[in-house]
Amino acid sequence: MEKGARHRNNTEKNHPGGGESDARPEAGSGGGNIIGSGIFVSPKGVLENAGSVGLALIVWIVTGLITAVGALCYAELGVTIPKSGGDYSYVKDIFGGLAGFLRLWIAVLVIYPTNQAVIALTFSNYVLQPLFPTCFPPESGLRLLAAICLCNVQPHVVPECIVRWATRVQDIFTAGKLLALALIIIMGVVQICKGEYFWLEPKNAFENFQEPDIGLIALAFLQGSFAYGGWNFLNYVTEELVDPYKNLPRAIFISIPLVTFVYVFANVAYVTAMSPQELLASNAVAVTFGEKLLGVMAWIMPISVALSTFGGLGTAPDLYTLLQSLNAFLITDELLPLPQCISTLLMLVTSDMYTLINYVGFINYLFYGVTIAGQIVLRWKKPDIPRPIKINLLFPVIYLLFWAFLLVFSLWSEPVVCGTGLAIMLTGVPVYFLGVYWQHKPKCFDDFIELLTLVSQKMCVVVYPEAERGSGTEGTNDMEEQRQPIYQPTDTKDKDLVGQPQP
Repeated sequence: MEKGARHRNNTEKNHPGGGESDARPEAGSGGGNIIGSGIFVSPKGVLENAGSVGLALIVWIVTGLITAVGALCYAELGVTIPKSGGDYSYVKDIFGGLAGFLRLWIAVLVIYPTNQAVIALTFSNYVLQPLFPTCFPPESGLRLLAAICLCNVQPHVVPECIVRWATRVQDIFTAGKLLALALIIIMGVVQICKGEYFWLEPKNAFENFQEPDIGLIALAFLQGSFAYGGWNFLNYVTEELVDPYKNLPRAIFISIPLVTFVYVFANVAYVTAMSPQELLASNAVAVTFGEKLLGVMAWIMPISVALSTFGGLGTAPDLYTLLQSLNAFLITDELLPLPQCISTLLMLVTSDMYTLINYVGFINYLFYGVTIAGQIVLRWKKPDIPRPIKINLLFPVIYLLFWAFLLVFSLWSEPVVCGTGLAIMLTGVPVYFLGVYWQHKPKCFDDFIELLTLVSQKMCVVVYPEAERGSGTEGTNDMEEQRQPIYQPTDTKDKDLVGQPQP
């Protein structure tokens, strides 16, 4: 089993040449991890909430700019706190163990399962929409196909040899989404050259088809931000990057403007072939676009998008390997743990992808803002620590102003959806204090936890690693690190959790 960022630090100090990524693919990795199923599902959600074509395009551009600002803030944090694990490591080191635990808690219970459910529902819509050209596919069919898709790619079902095979063909899935986007943009350019740009003319682009509402505009930004998800991927593997001080900002400057360009022009292409009403009437906008412009070759679009979305299922960044005490089980009989699949399937109680996107987008932005607020706190508390990348404080301030606007008005517009995410996050507080912070528990409590763990292991067919079963030292160290904030009362530099950046 993979260790957390702290364990990788020790390994790399002993083996400086191992575990590093090649510098060349970093920009491609950034763009490749951002471009996913979101661009094939979010355009409808953005347009529906924005209320006009022109405002929807502005939302896409502003979301790209805010994403770039957030990525620059994360770049400074990534080289100031040179640990893999992304915002989990930053929040834990700056604000202490509770904040870090809540970041993992909400990631495992909300963010990862919901993202997977949205991708699976996108797959279902793009597979079934061609079979129902005049109406929406039935909700039961969408949920059933999404569940089958999840169960066939979730690790607990697929043997290890198949997982390795799936990794080798990941390039095919990536090619699928790039082919679909290239076709959309090229056909859009052709349409513009033919004079089909009625909805791009200013007087038509800003023609509102619904009453403007500040809360709906906030939701439009949440929908757009889902398509930009993955912009902080390189922060999860900071320690594996070659020369992160140069390559991390380079990846940001290349990938995010490129992705913004692709997204904006894909949406421009959509409205050259479809009216806003036609776009809103489809849950698979790329399929409708292909049917209008590709003729007998329209089948390319649903196949390309289905490949793209299917390839995005069952993957998660290193963040989830850091929740040692809850998710540190090893497989038995060549099967992987069951709980993540169950939590993902629970999200399929609804087939409304846009509600799920609002749900996960709100929680994502909540912790993005907390992490970037930590950057300002770190500047104040630790002004003298080395910062190989140091950006102007105006950037985190701009991001936090936008963050406050987004959270307040999206919560006001969707109080039940967004409030549910907050409530689930707060359930992690007693779990942290009972399971991590409280060290000297009575024997009856420990016996109960041991029994619960044993029953869970039997139900999910998983076991702890041999080293952890043989010794509790590592688990104790993990708990102690969870409890320790970055700020130590001692002046000794070598005890600071934020150390010198690695050469």
